[in-house]
Amino acid sequence: MKELYTLKKGDYIIKIIHGDITEEETEAITNAANSHLKHGGGVAGAIVRKGGYVIQKESDEIVRKQGPVSVGSAVITGAGNLKAKYVIHTVGPVWGEGDEDNKLKSAIRSVLELAEKKGIKSVAIPAVSSGIFGFPKERAAKIILNEVIRFFKDVKPEHLKEVHLTNIDAYTSELFVKEAEKVEGWK
Repeated sequence: MKELYTLKKGDYIIKIIHGDITEEETEAITNAANSHLKHGGGVAGAIVRKGGYVIQKESDEIVRKQGPVSVGSAVITGAGNLKAKYVIHTVGPVWGEGDEDNKLKSAIRSVLELAEKKGIKSVAIPAVSSGIFGFPKERAAKIILNEVIRFFKDVKPEHLKEVHLTNIDAYTSELFVKEAEKVEGWK
């Protein structure tokens, strides 16, 4: 885990991290999920491989009870054997389905709102939708970072104080750093 950049304003901290999200020590990590919460590949597959099948089992139970998770929404499970206590599963948009920017904003906002509602103090979020869902990485980095800043500014959460934007590939991590360097008033 390598911390590349930190933004801080008052009690709120945003860190850009280059590393494996499954190794994060935040209270929760975010899974870029599909609507059926089938965690086969990418970040989702890595989370279940490291955290254990219990994460898939809890996810299956959520879908059984409430049906598929809609794009822009988030649900929470335990984290099995991971360092984190929780996994927040959010469904981002597939590039080309329409209104992708707003759907990605909603997916990130749902993660942050759910973390705050559950009293979670720190959460790691990857570049949701920018892998197999095809969302352009540069655009995703800008939207995700700005949505976290907007949440801190507008909501002023009582519990959630720290967000890590954690990505395993250096290119995506650097895109987040580039966006963070443009932020005014957060040093």
